[in-house]
Amino acid sequence: MGESPPFLIIIVVTVLVLMMTQFSYAVLYTNSRWIVNEGGQRVKLSCVNWVSHLEVMVAEGLSKQPVDTISKSITNMGFNCVRLTWPLFLFTNDSLVSLTVRQSFNNLGLVESIAGLQANNPSILDLSVLQAYQAVVASLGNNNVMVILDNHISKPGWCCSNFDGNGFFGDQYFNPDLWVQGLTKVATTFNNVTNVVGMSLRNELRGPRQNVNDWYRYMQKGAEAVHAANPDVLVILSGLYFDKDLSFLSKRPLNLTFSGKLVFEIHRYSFTDTKSWETGNPNQVCGQIVNDIMSKGGFLLGQGYPLFVSEFGVDQRGINVNDNRYFNCFLGLAAELDFDWALWTLVGSYYLREGVVGLNEFYGVLDWNWCEPRNSSFLQRISAVQSPFQGLCVRRISLLQPLELGPCSEADPWDYAPTKTLTLTGTYFCLQADKSGQAAKLGIMCTNSNSKWQAISDSKMHLSSKLQDGTSLCLDVDSKNVIFTNTCKCLSKDKSCDPASQWFKIIDSTRQQKTTKSFLQRKQIIQFLGSTLSHIL
Repeated sequence: MGESPPFLIIIVVTVLVLMMTQFSYAVLYTNSRWIVNEGGQRVKLSCVNWVSHLEVMVAEGLSKQPVDTISKSITNMGFNCVRLTWPLFLFTNDSLVSLTVRQSFNNLGLVESIAGLQANNPSILDLSVLQAYQAVVASLGNNNVMVILDNHISKPGWCCSNFDGNGFFGDQYFNPDLWVQGLTKVATTFNNVTNVVGMSLRNELRGPRQNVNDWYRYMQKGAEAVHAANPDVLVILSGLYFDKDLSFLSKRPLNLTFSGKLVFEIHRYSFTDTKSWETGNPNQVCGQIVNDIMSKGGFLLGQGYPLFVSEFGVDQRGINVNDNRYFNCFLGLAAELDFDWALWTLVGSYYLREGVVGLNEFYGVLDWNWCEPRNSSFLQRISAVQSPFQGLCVRRISLLQPLELGPCSEADPWDYAPTKTLTLTGTYFCLQADKSGQAAKLGIMCTNSNSKWQAISDSKMHLSSKLQDGTSLCLDVDSKNVIFTNTCKCLSKDKSCDPASQWFKIIDSTRQQKTTKSFLQRKQIIQFLGSTLSHIL
């Protein structure tokens, strides 16, 4: 059975409550650029990072809430996976491995945290720190959450800088042989732990020692060691320069003895590009950043490898302009490429970070007490990319009412033709621009210029049509979620404007298909990427 012709659905990435399907644990594989289960069906990793690599070497938050409560909150927020960090010395330093949780906290003077652990997780308090790590993995498994084990650092502590001794092979705390031993021990320890589906070999390689030849030499050793010890897990490899750069793979692939398990990971934040989002024109900055991401990592999808964006995130308070503009653009790329990802971070507060007890983590999806989501509007927006083909879509109530946003399950399919028309599938009705400030409409005269739609601006996220008098208008969304057309925003070099309400994109999405030859069917959709986070002060 061949693939059906592509169709288009107009989809919006703002307010949505995600309905997650239950995940049954299975060994995962790679099929070209997709992660799949044993039956060949797509499994999208929509993860959140849970920090367990700081000095105390215990997953954060256990003094605030029972581990089972935290695990349940992860699924309740729509995530199906945790990237659980670990320091190398937790598995290779005998003096650290033998510590109990109580001793680890006592050594750091964290008496209040011990009291919290006694109240919320008494069964963990006198386990070894390694056993506590295993207990967290088990709790996640009991709550149907997949786990990626991430070697975040060698010496326990906050990450990362170019000169912290943990950055690259041969640094003070980064002995390559010890690293391979640690990877082997972790892979062996979690062999047959069914919810552990992958291992990320090392976080954010960096520093003055970094070079491509040593990357190939040691990453190959690490990958082979992990696969030999635990052939079930995905093997996830990071790049150089704080995991921003995998461009060297475009000319020199990695040679491994196994296949069907290799995934590459990259990171991207707004601050990766300093204050560019705040000081530059958002359309121009978005176009530049997307091009940079594609040249340094995104190209791997075209080469047939899954790409795992294992760290991205924003200030959850919604008050950081740099983060808000970055996030609009990031959602566009996430929707277009449909990659797997892990949000930074779950953590609402830390036991101890960089000398500060109880530090509030504003990038955390949970609040300081680990009780509630820090910003529900953020969760609504991120839900749009938590599973393939999510978001709010354009819904036709009737031919007499304006097009509006609604659940994708109730949306009409559309065709995007080479003539640049958007036509309701199976009909003669196409999307048309009428006047500035007026609702977009459906019509049957689809040869005029006001029925042609194309992506413009550096961001390629304005969908524009021209009226008969030559006036260009762009798709927009009003406060009542009605689709209308308006003068295109921010097409000049103006740095103060915000084009978010007009950021749409025609993208290829995927939906599972029950066919004998293919588990995926490619679709074209138009996704709205605007809005900002509600302010939480």
